[in-house]
Amino acid sequence: MMNNKKNKKEFKMPHIYVILFVIIAFASLLSYIIPAGTFDREEVDGVTQIIPNTFHVVESNPVSFFEFMTSIPRGIQETVIIIFGILAIGAMFKVLEKSGIINLAIDGLMKAFGNKKVLIIPVIAFALALIVSLTGMIESSLIFLPALIPLFLKLGYDRLTATGTILISTVVGFTVGLTPAANLGTAQTIAELPLFSGMGYRALILVVMLTIGIFFVILYTRRMQKHPKGSLLSNADENDSFLKNEAIMSSENNKRVIFAAVFFLLSLGFMFYGIFVHKWYFIELSGFYILSGLISGLIAGLKPSEIAEAMNDGMKQILLGALIVGVARAISIVLADGQILDTMINSLSSVVTILPDTVVPVAMMIVQGLINFLIPSGSGQAAATMPIMIGLVDLTNMTRQTAVLAFLMGDGFSNIFYPTSGYFMAALAIAKIKYNEWLKFIWPLLIVWYVVGAIFLVIAQLIQYGPF
Repeated sequence: MMNNKKNKKEFKMPHIYVILFVIIAFASLLSYIIPAGTFDREEVDGVTQIIPNTFHVVESNPVSFFEFMTSIPRGIQETVIIIFGILAIGAMFKVLEKSGIINLAIDGLMKAFGNKKVLIIPVIAFALALIVSLTGMIESSLIFLPALIPLFLKLGYDRLTATGTILISTVVGFTVGLTPAANLGTAQTIAELPLFSGMGYRALILVVMLTIGIFFVILYTRRMQKHPKGSLLSNADENDSFLKNEAIMSSENNKRVIFAAVFFLLSLGFMFYGIFVHKWYFIELSGFYILSGLISGLIAGLKPSEIAEAMNDGMKQILLGALIVGVARAISIVLADGQILDTMINSLSSVVTILPDTVVPVAMMIVQGLINFLIPSGSGQAAATMPIMIGLVDLTNMTRQTAVLAFLMGDGFSNIFYPTSGYFMAALAIAKIKYNEWLKFIWPLLIVWYVVGAIFLVIAQLIQYGPF
């Protein structure tokens, strides 16, 4: 019996490339089954939109083998600017890490708390949420965890408090961020919206969701103070291994690193000026990420070759997430090649029209949340689903900006729940927290987040949330 159990193969989620390739092949096959059709379109204020009630069947045009074979290269070709923008963010962030700017910020927090330990949760949460909301680097949690867990432990908190603070704040920053290029930038580009538009409403949601998350963690810490033996962690003795490794927390706080940090903060102001005044797009932003990282590294004392190596390492770390954008785009390309994209949109619209208008964004959020299990990349999911969602939006009383927000809500929060989220599972491994222990901790917060998110989507629908 023991041998039989060992011989049984456990299910393992296929690589994301495998999942996307299967979807591309299936979409190509559908072109031989689903009738071809199209909507008439018109350009309104520079944006191409579907004209409602103009769907008509056209001659069948199944995807050829050549079209299928070239779909992924064409997907990468159509999204190459976005792909490089994401790679440039990874390059910049790695330089900031290697130059000591990130460690400098962490050391500053460590020295600032003292006996005011309760402040560590909101201060670190807002700082990390802001960083991720600007860069979209949700994977940065893997950098902060080893450095911040010892700090939390020395202040009397457990590893779940530290991990919860870091993962909750970074996922909120990623979900309703201000200028994250990967998920928001990709979705808005496909939706033909001004890049990073709608920031005011997202900033409000970010503050509300983060505040809820902070109170959730604080309530957990108070419960642990009253009932120390009620911890959800079964391996509390693992704390010693983190406390012994205090070398991770050290940083060379020299003047050059401080000057580099100040320069980088000032450069972010320049970035916002470019976005709002000169309407910067991915080309300009990519150049900014590379240049700001380069100058920050030089000011901090890194040699040019060291900066180049750091940028190369940063691009390697985020290469998978960047290329997924192009591979996922191939799905909508083969659907368009077979002229069945509009047919699918027309069919979905007939279902959506049954729902009340205010519920449509909530339904989109749920669908996007389910899809994120199969496509855990925010940018990849945007490339795969937004062409269909935007076509559907044009047939309803819903703005494209609301559709983007529904995508963000559905895709974002599930990143600290689904086991297919690679960085999340890596974070639990670093913190030595079991997956089932994390689920017991996080599920009440996820329910509250999705309910509040649904309310914000209904409000967005009622106010006709637009580009502003």
